[in-house]
Amino acid sequence: AEVAASAYARIDALARKQRHRGDARTLDQLRADIHANLLLGQDPGVSVPEAAATVFLHMPIDTALGMTETGCELSGYGPLPAPIARHILASENSVWRTVLTDPASGAVLDVGRRRYRPTTAIRDLVAVRDAECTTPGCHRPAQHSDYDHLRGWGRGEHGTTAHTNGGAKCRRHHRMKDHPHWTLHHNPTTGTTTITTPTGRCYTTKQHPPTAPPEPTPSDTPTDRTTSGTDPPGDPPF
Repeated sequence: AEVAASAYARIDALARKQRHRGDARTLDQLRADIHANLLLGQDPGVSVPEAAATVFLHMPIDTALGMTETGCELSGYGPLPAPIARHILASENSVWRTVLTDPASGAVLDVGRRRYRPTTAIRDLVAVRDAECTTPGCHRPAQHSDYDHLRGWGRGEHGTTAHTNGGAKCRRHHRMKDHPHWTLHHNPTTGTTTITTPTGRCYTTKQHPPTAPPEPTPSDTPTDRTTSGTDPPGDPPF
């Protein structure tokens, strides 16, 4: 799973780099062409500095320390076993970030930064917070989506560029907001998104934060026990 996610992230980064240089092809066309070139042994990133691939792995601190085995999730894929998540975390290319969450709701409040530029920091926070495109029914990973101003930056709306005024939207649904008779409303505080179609039907979805580890139960705590039955004391038979 992590290999597939990393491969897509690298292809996407190379495609966006080509697009930024003025390539007239669409991002989907660039991704397809770059994918084909890589399969044929033609690496478009060899002659230039390699485009970094970014994959978000959510892991509770106690799982990272080996205290628990739950709560690990690979963005764009789903839950991961804790040993695999810790293996990724131990990679020399991994970057650790502290994610501050609301203890009651699990909502992301802040993301540790490794860059100074605030626009990048905002994109990172939105990607971690939203996980996927906020349009109901769309599961495009947030890190491969656009940053959508909820209140427009231009056209006299004077919307700010901040995580409180932004949400993740895949390119298709980002453009949909400009189509007549379509209405999209996203509330980053509650994580809910409502879309109204031209026929007047409304669909609402709610973003869910990365899965939190469950509270310890008495059975998880080692205790002194007296054995009974035919099994001898000590380690259980396998």
